[in-house]
Amino acid sequence: MATIADPIIGSWYKELESKLKFKVIAIDEKDDAIEIQYLNGDIGEYDNESWYNSSFDYIEAPEDWTIAFDGIETDDLGYTDTDEHKPNIEDVDIDDYLD
Repeated sequence: MATIADPIIGSWYKELESKLKFKVIAIDEKDDAIEIQYLNGDIGEYDNESWYNSSFDYIEAPEDWTIAFDGIETDDLGYTDTDEHKPNIEDVDIDDYLD
């Protein structure tokens, strides 16, 4: 079964047969290369033909995805604010979320 999941930098995928999870880290159209990083930290690469002949599906980022980056500081993950913020229910207008 061929994939219908396009490679998107920063998105997570799972190989349906092997169950391996990985993130697309770079796409080089000039060299026909899609670089990926597996959940365990290993780096891999696909060309467009092999990508679309494989069976991948989009997934949410795994909760433990930083394990591959042993010793990384939370500040280095690209988040500017690690505090959990919840909207004040009085400020939420449902019409803002409906099409």
